Amino acid sequence: MTEFATRQIRAGSVPAITPNPVVTPIYQTAAYEFASWEAARDIFALRRQGNLYSRTGNPTQTVLEQRVAALDGGVAALATASGQSSVAIALLALAAPGGHIVAGSGLYGGTVDLLTDTFADFGIDATLVDQDDPAAWRTAVRPETRAFLLESIGNPTAAIPDIAAVADTAHDAGVPLVVDNTIATPALLRPKEHGADVVVYSATKYLGGHGSSLGGLIVDLGTFDYGAEPARWPQFTEPYRRVGDVVLWQRFGREGSAFIVYAKTKLAHDLGPALSPFNAHELLTGIETLDLRVRRQSESAAAIARHLDGHPAVSRVHHPAASGSPYGALAARYLPDGVSGVFSFDLVAGAEAVPGFVDALETFTLAANIGDARSLVIHPSTTTHSHLDDGQLALAGFSRATVRLSVGLEDPADLVADLDRALATVRPRPLVTATEA
Repeated sequence: MTEFATRQIRAGSVPAITPNPVVTPIYQTAAYEFASWEAARDIFALRRQGNLYSRTGNPTQTVLEQRVAALDGGVAALATASGQSSVAIALLALAAPGGHIVAGSGLYGGTVDLLTDTFADFGIDATLVDQDDPAAWRTAVRPETRAFLLESIGNPTAAIPDIAAVADTAHDAGVPLVVDNTIATPALLRPKEHGADVVVYSATKYLGGHGSSLGGLIVDLGTFDYGAEPARWPQFTEPYRRVGDVVLWQRFGREGSAFIVYAKTKLAHDLGPALSPFNAHELLTGIETLDLRVRRQSESAAAIARHLDGHPAVSRVHHPAASGSPYGALAARYLPDGVSGVFSFDLVAGAEAVPGFVDALETFTLAANIGDARSLVIHPSTTTHSHLDDGQLALAGFSRATVRLSVGLEDPADLVADLDRALATVRPRPLVTATEA
């Protein structure tokens, strides 16, 4: 019999045993036992598949990646610690220092900060364009452009771009289209069907659905040919220094996702935004009810938007179901099953009335998140988009009088009653006559 100190570490631990669970287990481990010296060498050299270290992968995470890739019709996926890291890694895999990204103007504020501030520090330039203007996308292209980026449903305005048209422009420029599909999720929209090449998610939001766990995902849809112009994509088409003379595009190509292999073994490995096994498990559990949740939230949000559209204290509703919305036809084309639960509206009384209105709400929770089972409210221009100046806010399609809602799974009648009660406390701003002005 071995000694106590050995037994307390080794007893009962037999990695080869499979206990046959119905629910995906939480593989709470940092490292993995290799079958042999040769197996360890080959896994590190990308000659065979296997668990290397939990910074670059974990069996619970792998199930999450395979599940979301299957939902999107992709060839491979990479899970990361947050949605922000998924956007950063996806774009860094495409654009090196000196590169350029063209992005739609209606992006989440954190993504705008990443593109215009942090990426600038890295020597990567970004141009934000009016996503509804096809000419703006074409005009922004440069020889060093390496990606187009847009959100399938804008945050906070529920703006819907013409994804297929932007994809065509991206492909004419020889670059992939990256779509942030966080709000729509694959339950409502599969960007691959409209020409996208890469999808990113903040899984923290609708994929998880419970607001308990951070996570992000990058899905390679397997549609972009990096070998068509190899000089543009040396990271995939020239020898990968990490593993000798291996050329990722030759070894893995589209179906094996040279893009995800590079993102995982270089960027996720070096920068370290590893998704914890526990969070991967939480997100998997949330995805099991994804279609049920988002369709109900879509229905509730549309009903609330229509109610607010006629409210005297509301000057504008940013939702495709609102009267006069420029996105009604695009919603019908791209999102026939609903446009999710995130939208916003402007108060007639202006930005000065926002604090009183928000604080008067009782059922809506004031929190900087979306996609939760709970209904949430936030004032974008002082929180999630607080780094945007007035010009950037206007380009994004909203103002300092805009309030964002994320409609949850509560009864919509209770949510409408809460909004009406809070709106009743709002006092319209006094009119100023020309003489007084």
